[in-house]
Amino acid sequence: MSESKKILVLGAGLVTNPLVQYLLNVPEFEVTVATRTVSKAEAMVGDHPRGKAISFNIEDEEALGSLIADCDLVISLVPWIHHLTVAKLAISLKKQMVTTSYVSPEMKALDTQARDAGIIILNEIGLDPGIDHMSAMEVIHDVEGKGGKVTSFMSNCGGLPSPEATTTPWGYKFSWSPRGVVLAARNSARYLMDGSVVATEGKDLFGDVRHIDVDGLGAYEVYPNRDSMGYQEIYGLNDTKVLFRGTIRNLGHCATWKALSDCGWFELDEVEVEGKTYRKLFAELIKSEGDLKEDLAKFLDVGTDADLISRMEWLGLLSEEIIPGSKTTKLDVLADRLLVKLPYAEGELDMIILQHTFEAEYPDAAKERIVATLVDFGQEGGDSSMARTVSLPAAIATRMILQGEITEKGVHVPVLPGIYQPVLAELAELGIAFKETRESI
Repeated sequence: MSESKKILVLGAGLVTNPLVQYLLNVPEFEVTVATRTVSKAEAMVGDHPRGKAISFNIEDEEALGSLIADCDLVISLVPWIHHLTVAKLAISLKKQMVTTSYVSPEMKALDTQARDAGIIILNEIGLDPGIDHMSAMEVIHDVEGKGGKVTSFMSNCGGLPSPEATTTPWGYKFSWSPRGVVLAARNSARYLMDGSVVATEGKDLFGDVRHIDVDGLGAYEVYPNRDSMGYQEIYGLNDTKVLFRGTIRNLGHCATWKALSDCGWFELDEVEVEGKTYRKLFAELIKSEGDLKEDLAKFLDVGTDADLISRMEWLGLLSEEIIPGSKTTKLDVLADRLLVKLPYAEGELDMIILQHTFEAEYPDAAKERIVATLVDFGQEGGDSSMARTVSLPAAIATRMILQGEITEKGVHVPVLPGIYQPVLAELAELGIAFKETRESI
């Protein structure tokens, strides 16, 4: 029988359950889930003989050190601001580490220390980032293996309600607090298009819109996702003239969110809202002193019957309903309202779409377009697609590290064939698989 391995999972959020269930299915693994709200961890572990749930405050660094000292590998699924603390403790205690979050410059700087400690700190092993890296590198390495080069790469990903769950005018729903989504809507973006770097300011993010078609599902719109330029080095795309990473949304989303931004709903300045209605605050935002709907239409240069105004009305932003609370920010007023009006109903399923489009050139002058598409749905009575696609790659990589299939040391993201090939193969066995089309151009 294999030697028992102890895994510490920090955090029990909405994406954690598939990871915990996967790891508990490996006979030699013992899994401890540590989180502030222990009932969430207990629900995941149940009465499994190799599972344990404990109450834990991530701010307690001494207790964190004790927990990491007692494990073979730590999986950090807490907010990203804590990953560096976990990583430094993992290095000092010579314990392996896995996380689904982006690599910060500070994390990257720990590479030499991690190598010296003989451990791997594997980051970005979720969906986006994660499955996007692995599936992209699989195609890029295939093209390069045939002597070709990638001249254009566009990668778009989005979490959406499944078509039958798209029951609101917004075409979108939140499975947890939308504050992070609204904060991300303030981000600027950079990408490469026709050989030139394009910079889009946060205020213009939703005005920079493209459209894609997904086989079997139809048309969607895409807006830029943060800074794509760093991926040129990560993926080795030195010959590409196009490098774009985008977020997928249903049609009409971008116009509505651009209107919200233009009206000032994304601002973080504090406002007094005690006793104030949504209508009153909205009137203040656009300096309306007459008919709010007509003034809003003029402010946005659309008709009063425009879809984006109908969406705002449906959300209640033009209503006489009193805003809860007293002092808050405009962004939080909006985020709280989105949470009330756009939750998933019991039994509704979510959907993940991830699509890569490559153009490649080969030594014989042949040119090829390659489209790789992943469409995945939440499980009826089970986990969401978001939870599965984020946490299962991390779970598979954890098993591979502890069973000696991944032997790299240092700070990594999953762009090496020894990592991405077996992870993608196992994801396919679990029903998370890409469909690929190729055509000459």
